[in-house]
Amino acid sequence: MAKIRIKKGDTVQVIAGSSDDRGRTGKVVSVDRDRNRVLVEGINRIKKHTKTGTSGRGAKTGGIITQEAPIHISNVMLVDPETKKPTRVGIRVETVERDGVIKRTRVRVAKRSGKDI
Repeated sequence: MAKIRIKKGDTVQVIAGSSDDRGRTGKVVSVDRDRNRVLVEGINRIKKHTKTGTSGRGAKTGGIITQEAPIHISNVMLVDPETKKPTRVGIRVETVERDGVIKRTRVRVAKRSGKDI
C-alpha cells in the first residue's frame, strides 16, 4: 500500500485527469485512505440526479445537484507554499529532548523548496 502524504486542508493541484480540471488547484475536503481517493473543493464536479420528494413543510426537494466527486490520489500533487507550484512530499524526522525524554516527530517537507509544510 502506498504512503498517503496528502492531508485534509492541503492545497493540491490536479496533474492528470479530465482536461477541464487539469492544472486547477483546490483545497482537500477529505481523504479516503482505503480507496486512495481525495475529495477536492471545486474539482471533478458531477451532476447527480436525486429523487423528488417533499419535506415536512411541503417544499419540494430533489432534482439535479452539482457536487464534487473523489479523484485518485495519484492524480493530484501538493502545492508548495513558497513557490505555488506542485511538489513532492518528503518526511524529516526531528528529535526533541524535554525533561530527559527523547521524542521523535515527523515533519512534512516540500521537495521543491525544502520548506516545512
